[in-house]
Amino acid sequence: MYFLAFVALVAVPSGWAADTDHCLMCHGDAGMVGDALYVDGDKFAATLHGDMGCVACHVDATYDHPDDGLRLAAVNCNDCHFDIEQEYNAGIHAGLASCNDCHEPHSVRGPTEVSGYDMNLMCTGCHSVSRMVDSHSRWLPQAGLHIEAVPCITCHTSSEDVVITWYLVKQKQAYGDFVLLSNEELQQLAGEAGITEIIDRDGDGFVSLAELRAFNTSRDFRGLHLVGMMTPETVSHNFQVLDNRWDCTFCHASGPGAMQTSYVAFPRGDGSFKRLDVEKGAALDALYGTPNFYMVGATRNKTMDILGAMIIAGGLVLPVGHGTLRFFTRKNRKGGH
Repeated sequence: MYFLAFVALVAVPSGWAADTDHCLMCHGDAGMVGDALYVDGDKFAATLHGDMGCVACHVDATYDHPDDGLRLAAVNCNDCHFDIEQEYNAGIHAGLASCNDCHEPHSVRGPTEVSGYDMNLMCTGCHSVSRMVDSHSRWLPQAGLHIEAVPCITCHTSSEDVVITWYLVKQKQAYGDFVLLSNEELQQLAGEAGITEIIDRDGDGFVSLAELRAFNTSRDFRGLHLVGMMTPETVSHNFQVLDNRWDCTFCHASGPGAMQTSYVAFPRGDGSFKRLDVEKGAALDALYGTPNFYMVGATRNKTMDILGAMIIAGGLVLPVGHGTLRFFTRKNRKGGH
């Protein structure tokens, strides 16, 4: 795939690949070309397609376009992504949707650079949430909660690697209804500091449990929350479901490695996300990790486990002690005494 992309880049007319600005003089202005042909230059520049330049895909474009009167041919994504084409054609979506039905080629990014919410937006264009809740409810407990909190491709993928990704959100209403915070909103809150320093206080590019605890208890960022989603590290296009995804313990157990690895994703100005590593096990710690994330059977805290055991033991002392005492004094109660 990358070899073909390189060939396409080399084969274009000299100077064109570096002259994307020439195209954006028109296509960067929605008022000039219309919404259908508008390209956001900042978002495009952040993609691999942007690195290659416009005519790496639009090979029939000339310097005289559009005055030459020639209509550009539709781009065939398979010229470069032939391996994905083969995988896609063997899957359940073959013939039902084209590449552009899910991907906007001028802003497309890898799975680690987009949010889990954005991943699901690509699916809900065809698969309505209400229909998916109804169909999944036949076998999946709390189907609505799962579909809201987990990207579709976390299960509908051949990716073996799954991690917890945290997103900064604000609470739109009193209960639930979180919305992602934009780069601009976070920058206003951060002031002169970088937005990553809202959580990564020491700026070392790593988020510790201590920094998470400081963020969760900070008075400076009231109304901000971290919400976690289980996201895949790679994406497949056959949308198969691996056998282990049918097993509840893939998520709802304390041992899986997926629950040990997590990142905080910060939005960039171009719409992509930058991830910072989080201390191992943060997703499992209900007390010191993130209070808005709780995975039944997985999230726990050793201190709380000990306190819970002591409460249970304390609750058993009275009935067990009373029963034991009555057992050893049973002879004294014979004859009505």
